[in-house]
Amino acid sequence: MKLKSKIIEDLIEHFGGTQENLATALKISQGTVTGWLNMKHGVSELNAQKIEKLTNGKFKAIDLCPRLAEIEKLKTPSGN
Repeated sequence: MKLKSKIIEDLIEHFGGTQENLATALKISQGTVTGWLNMKHGVSELNAQKIEKLTNGKFKAIDLCPRLAEIEKLKTPSGN
């Protein structure tokens, strides 16, 4: 049994239950979605941010792309 990404399964469901619907919404290939689902590669920073906007924040970019957490750590507190 192959491991599947739960967040990508949920994302596909959000976009109507097909990889093709998600791919069309993001203007990417269906093969890219398959790669995410099967954890062959991660979601890029750009696509993660697009997904967050398209889902009105239901899916957070930082959850889809852990590399964004590194950027968050670099932000300095306000006033500095």
